[in-house]
Amino acid sequence: MNNQITNVYIWDMDETLILLKSLLNGSYAEAFAGLKDAQKGVEIGKMWEKHILQISDDFFFYEQIENCNKPFLEALSKYDDGQDLSDYDFNQDGFSPPHDDLNKRKLAYRHRIIANKYKQGLHNILDQEMMDVWDALYKMTDEYTDGWLSSARALLEQCLAGNEDPTICNTIAGGVVRSNATGSRHINVLVTSGSLIPSLVKCLLFRLDNLISHENGE
Repeated sequence: MNNQITNVYIWDMDETLILLKSLLNGSYAEAFAGLKDAQKGVEIGKMWEKHILQISDDFFFYEQIENCNKPFLEALSKYDDGQDLSDYDFNQDGFSPPHDDLNKRKLAYRHRIIANKYKQGLHNILDQEMMDVWDALYKMTDEYTDGWLSSARALLEQCLAGNEDPTICNTIAGGVVRSNATGSRHINVLVTSGSLIPSLVKCLLFRLDNLISHENGE
């Protein structure tokens, strides 16, 4: 009999784990009664917005599948026949909104590629110049928000570790930790009202991908 306890931590993304809307509309700075430069916050938000959309389109098929939003990447997995996609031309396969089984399969192919890229991380996707821009923007944002982003990461890590001695726990991988000491399992699950692909890209850009697996984003 398996007596393992699973602890599930459910998180909202926007304005909880990350900040974006409140930067763009200036409400984050307004809360500090003039102590924060509101225009700088807006500029930071616009830079994030640009990168989220650019990476979604360039690497995650968002321009093709924007109107085919699903709650999670495995939603159409039963249509994926496991075809080798290494030489598959996603620009020439005639994909259209998946109302029939053929196009559901084509969307499932795209979801499989997206899942693989998510697991690989942005360092295997972006060139060094873009990595440097991303790193600088992350540090600028964390400084401007008094450590909001790094604090959110630390909280997710703490939950995955179950507040246990980190020398007892296994390393974090994909948002799941199993404790050697108690046999308990800790999982972070993300919920958001946003579209799936930009939400996954936000996880990558805000460095949450090793704390929330793509299976646990909804």
